Amino acid sequence: MKPLANQRVLIFVGDDYEDLELWYPKLRLEGAGAAVVLAGQKTGHEYRGKNGYPCVSDKSVAEVRAADFNGVVIPGGWMPDKLRRDAQVLSLVRAFDAEKKVIASICHGPWINISAGVVRGVTMTSTPGIKDDLVNAGANWLDQEVVVDRHHLSSRRPSDLPAFGEELVKLLAGSR
Repeated sequence: MKPLANQRVLIFVGDDYEDLELWYPKLRLEGAGAAVVLAGQKTGHEYRGKNGYPCVSDKSVAEVRAADFNGVVIPGGWMPDKLRRDAQVLSLVRAFDAEKKVIASICHGPWINISAGVVRGVTMTSTPGIKDDLVNAGANWLDQEVVVDRHHLSSRRPSDLPAFGEELVKLLAGSR
């Protein structure tokens, strides 16, 4: 049996997402047996990554509930700066945090976590470009390829994706 059979994971999508930071976790999770749902601001909308790769959302953010998922993945790119302005996105992330469900973010993804107010006292990493944002929001920032603090998982950049994917599967499987 695959380690994430019967697990459901939400991944946010929006224009200018970092292509690898969405597709690598999606495929890694599916390979481990998880059902992945892509949620954007519109259902069935085609979003373009920073490198032009298309991605069609399965659901709108308004249609999903944290209670229906085991975790959320927040890819980077410029997408997080746009999605963090959406009150429903922030409410979802707060719900994942309140329920102690996995919140996995990479690169600029923690911008959403910051705006949702869920980083104070959490040890995290990110692209160095938003280090000050995390620190000013109360996070403890480390320059490491992957950081796990309770139900929070974070990485810096696409080259960290192998470690990010491995820890994501472990965290969701409860073997970490």
